[in-house]
Amino acid sequence: MMIGRTSDLILVAGGAGFIGTHLCTALLEAGHDVLCIDNLQTARTANIELLEEYPNFSFIEADITEPLPRAVLSHAPRISRIYNLACAASPPRYQANPEHTMLTNVIGTSALLQLAELSGARFLLSSTSEVYGDPEHHPQREDYRGWVSCIGPRACYDEGKRAAEAITFDYARLGRADVRVARIFNTYGPRMHPDDGRVVSNLICQALSGQPITIYGDGTQTRSFCYVSDLVDGLIRLMESEMDGTQPVNLGNPEELTVRELAEMVRDIVGAPDDITFMPLPQDDPRRRRPDISRAQEWLGWSPTVRVRDGVERTCAWFAADLDLAKATPEAVAAE
Repeated sequence: MMIGRTSDLILVAGGAGFIGTHLCTALLEAGHDVLCIDNLQTARTANIELLEEYPNFSFIEADITEPLPRAVLSHAPRISRIYNLACAASPPRYQANPEHTMLTNVIGTSALLQLAELSGARFLLSSTSEVYGDPEHHPQREDYRGWVSCIGPRACYDEGKRAAEAITFDYARLGRADVRVARIFNTYGPRMHPDDGRVVSNLICQALSGQPITIYGDGTQTRSFCYVSDLVDGLIRLMESEMDGTQPVNLGNPEELTVRELAEMVRDIVGAPDDITFMPLPQDDPRRRRPDISRAQEWLGWSPTVRVRDGVERTCAWFAADLDLAKATPEAVAAE
């Protein structure tokens, strides 16, 4: 499900990040011209190098909390789609500079919406399941208003995304832009940053390096893990859908796992010893998280297709190659 005019330009803000590079790759391989803007706050150099292999890719280093550079605005007549994926998504990264996180979501989203209005482009906001906070309702439907702490250390991200949604839907109600809003649940896969602080990358890197696996809390808290290729498919379907843009759509895997179950899965795949260290649960960390994806299934014909274990196996293999840590495991040494 792609736009028809491949001569048009698709702008991806945050396109050098984990999900962004997978989205850019999918669009580029479909023949579209892609302009990536990114401040490189959380990007990996290898991601940019991978995308620059495509002749229909261009990159501009820019921070959307600042006025968009002339080099971006000059492309406005060609821009037909704007994906806003700009913002650090892992708690250690977005809490490191909370003011910038909030401004990225508020000022940055406003700037990209103004560009969408100027160019007549359709706009997609990558929001988050964090707008539900530590939910009292389970699974989470899009009409649930959430249980978010507005004063805790996660508020810069949670409330920032809620504000970004408000601005986006205001543009839709006022007829200023054609918009879509995706509420993304936990996503994982190749090209994650090894030290971004998210649970999947943490567990895999610890297991591959022979370190004790760290679990925050008692491990009974749950998450729903969606493989990145499924998520990208959902984003593109949502962008190209002719649905009413005034409603958000959950994108995530409804298969719910405890963090302890995920840790045991990683340990089993990698062959790591059963050595787990338990640490205090961070403040405002959600206890349960699972999407109701009925809306995505009905409106987009979308459901995840990659089983969690299959996706984790692929991700472990990628990290082993990327970090060159496979030789550090006893099994690999014995096989040589």
